Amino acid sequence: MKKTLRIVLFSLMALVITACIAIFLIVKLALAPAAGEWSTTVKAGPLNFEIGVPTALRVATSPWFAPYLDGRSFDTRAGAVRFAWKPTGELLEMQCAPCSAEVPALGTQPIKVERLVATVKRDGNTLNGTFEATPESTDTTRLHGHWEGKLTPKSLQLSANVEDAPIARWYAVLVPTLPELRSARIGGTLALHGQLLLPDATFSVQPTISQFTVEGLGTEAMLNARTSCGPSARLTNDSWLARAVVAAEDQRFFTHAGYDLTEILASIDNNQKPGQTKRGGSTLTQQLAKLLVTGSDRTAERKLREMLYAVEMEQTLGKARILQLYLDNAPWGGSICGAEAAARRYFKRSARTLEPAQAVWLAAMLHKPQAVLEQWRRDGHIDADRTKWVAESIRGINRNQREALLKSVAAAKFTAPEAVTQ
Repeated sequence: MKKTLRIVLFSLMALVITACIAIFLIVKLALAPAAGEWSTTVKAGPLNFEIGVPTALRVATSPWFAPYLDGRSFDTRAGAVRFAWKPTGELLEMQCAPCSAEVPALGTQPIKVERLVATVKRDGNTLNGTFEATPESTDTTRLHGHWEGKLTPKSLQLSANVEDAPIARWYAVLVPTLPELRSARIGGTLALHGQLLLPDATFSVQPTISQFTVEGLGTEAMLNARTSCGPSARLTNDSWLARAVVAAEDQRFFTHAGYDLTEILASIDNNQKPGQTKRGGSTLTQQLAKLLVTGSDRTAERKLREMLYAVEMEQTLGKARILQLYLDNAPWGGSICGAEAAARRYFKRSARTLEPAQAVWLAAMLHKPQAVLEQWRRDGHIDADRTKWVAESIRGINRNQREALLKSVAAAKFTAPEAVTQ
């Protein structure tokens, strides 16, 4: 009897193992990538195998298979995703809480959303659905949107639209723990259209911002603030150094409201391209906020904080004071900050008496002051192309002045100061 039972048990185990192997092989064969198809490696227990992503997406969103996913969770790069099948509309729902995505173009840390719920329905190679993002603590503060996608053997092209919503709601969803949200009164609305191409992970966004205002952060105190960088240069907007700095760092300074969407979008596009020098996209006002308040961590959260302060500064300080504060606090390499200290250290004169070529030279240093200073000491000069570009970009001068400026910049040879020994 025992022998018979043992045989039966072994037979059942063999059948189960055989069935598992058979299922594995069927799945592997069914999902195996075709020639040239976008593929990825998945893990099933101790086994790894390649699957065709488009094929897997078609299977997962098919009405005959999607119900099998109901109530199941899978670990993904974005976080744990829980699936639910909605038979009424034949929709597959996906919930990720918390959810994050690495977007190098926006900083070194992932973009996080506490809860993201999306639906998907497929018709042939066309996908579409809705999504909403909410903080974990509430169900009332939501960002809504809809999306659609085109599936090809080699890619998934996604297009998404987030409905117009108060900017305060965007902050509550994307950075709910930001300390400034306790005091800031944020006005205005933001709608967003975005496109994403997978597997390249390249994207583009087109925001529409209306009446963005900020109050309550106390930036009006900066009207009478003193710099720790030494005496103020007290430069006017039409001084050579002020003009050169605006040309080098923020050419739309006098027309924007603290942020420059054109420059932000250009930086996002640039920073996705391999081998390109990282481009910041910050205005002078945002740079001032970074210098005085937020610090320089390269994160999306810092950028969002920076924008709040920049918008309020524009409203409380005005352009002339913002430019003056920036010039008085900007870093110029070698532990030197402020235009007055830089002018005296590098050219033995006050910032107000700088020659035009000297002003251009200083402005050209600002994008990476320490590296430029080291180049100056090593080679006896700085980037000639950049100094020429700054000179060409200065506004408010006539043709003769520009020609004279370009000649003097091209011929400029200034002696770098010796490094200060401790």
